[in-house]
Amino acid sequence: MTKPSIHAPGRVLTAEQARQARALHEERADALTAGHRERRARGEKHPVEDFLFSYYPFSAARLRRWHPGWRTAYDPAADFDPAGHGIGGDVQEAGSRTWYVDVPATTPLRRADVGRYLAERSDALRFMVRLLSASSMARRSPQFGCFGLHEWAMVHGLRPGQQRHEALPLRLSQAETDAVVERERLVCSHIDAFRFFTPSAAPRNATQPTRATQMANDNPACLHVGMDLYKWAMKLSPLVSSSLVLDCFEHARQTRVLDMEASPYDVRPLGYGVVPIETPAGKAEYVRRQRALADRAEELRRRILGELEGLPVDAP
Repeated sequence: MTKPSIHAPGRVLTAEQARQARALHEERADALTAGHRERRARGEKHPVEDFLFSYYPFSAARLRRWHPGWRTAYDPAADFDPAGHGIGGDVQEAGSRTWYVDVPATTPLRRADVGRYLAERSDALRFMVRLLSASSMARRSPQFGCFGLHEWAMVHGLRPGQQRHEALPLRLSQAETDAVVERERLVCSHIDAFRFFTPSAAPRNATQPTRATQMANDNPACLHVGMDLYKWAMKLSPLVSSSLVLDCFEHARQTRVLDMEASPYDVRPLGYGVVPIETPAGKAEYVRRQRALADRAEELRRRILGELEGLPVDAP
């Protein structure tokens, strides 16, 4: 990446413009998380809709925080209500905002604290940029032969009471489910899917992914790699815009639907369909939808890297 000055913002928002942008973001975030928040208040969990809040360490409240991106500065008056109280959940008692810095000017300006991020998270930033670059379609050909069998490998050989989603019945019997795993070729390349394989299924995989090999292994078409764009976007906040974070969240949620519809679990009682990957027609349907999701993931990946352009990060 190039290294122009990071000191002058490329865009400046007035307090009113910033308030409007924050309100629109919060309205969208609230709509996306309404069901999750209602279920949580009732002590309920949804294996599809709530997955992103258990698999990733980000709450609905954090997703609701507005960030304009590191290139944009705004009038800090936007961070306070008419009574002078901080809003947004990350404004301190002294009036400062976490991970933001106030820039002296004729009109005070507030923007993402790039200097602090680079000082405290430079290694993480470099890793994320390298991983996102390495897993792009421009650098690596997408592979469409896994057919979502990772979820099947996670229940192979299990006894009643051992499944991750005990509230959901298997679509086939345990023996039939095991037989699918045993006759198909397992080619999972993503460590955060492979690490949940049962002991009997893991040796059947074509490779043994590790964290050390993730940079070389992540497949641009992998559902989990696509869902992880949400994780990286959240970890890159406040450098990237919150609108992009929500786009990644929506994509991850759509991806989870295919993940579970193609799984061995029967999600029809929850209102979803079935992608029977144990059949030729199911495999074809899975690949068709996987290709569409991979194209969308590639667009989001490019946008994340684009929003980071101009920061002093080298990505070989």
